[in-house]
Amino acid sequence: MKTVSIYEDNDQLRSLLELLINSANEFSVVGSYSNGQKIVEQIRHDWPNIVLMDIDMPGRNGIECVQQVKEINVQIRVLMHTVFADDDRLFACLSNGADGYLLKKDTGTHLLTALHDVAEGGGPMSPEIARRVLQTFQKPQNPKRQDYGITEREQELLQLLTLGYTYRMIAIQCNISVETVRRHLKNIYQKLHVQCGTEAVAKALRENLMH
Repeated sequence: MKTVSIYEDNDQLRSLLELLINSANEFSVVGSYSNGQKIVEQIRHDWPNIVLMDIDMPGRNGIECVQQVKEINVQIRVLMHTVFADDDRLFACLSNGADGYLLKKDTGTHLLTALHDVAEGGGPMSPEIARRVLQTFQKPQNPKRQDYGITEREQELLQLLTLGYTYRMIAIQCNISVETVRRHLKNIYQKLHVQCGTEAVAKALRENLMH
């Protein structure tokens, strides 16, 4: 069973999220908080596998909280849960290490699936956010951008990673082994000078690295 901590300042919504998550045999809520003021102590106490994180909270916002969580343990998965769909907040969350981005309007139909996907190593996104990511990839190539030496194959894997595919899903899509996927992604991280998938995705989006 995967454990989940919730950060949401709307008391009614937070209670509903607890009920929904606890109703699934796969998950158990171990922490539920209205703000991130004491997130370091709370995460160290609860040690959740997944954090469901609102962005607009009093005191310390969710974008700052993501960074705090990842500094405690980069293995803790963080799923953003917000009403905001703008590029600035999306890229800020990804840059700080967020593993997924779910809009609150999609909670009823996508939350449990998104929690499952993020627990399995994927990067789930609401359809609207995924479309925004695709639009970013489809922007005209910037001739002045830095050339990191990313191959066409590596670009393909990076795009699938950005769209929320797990390593296993990428392997099936590309007809290669999971170990080969890991090797390709490790090469990508080294070329982009990043430490993990979310940093690679954020950099690819920010610098429009996709052809």
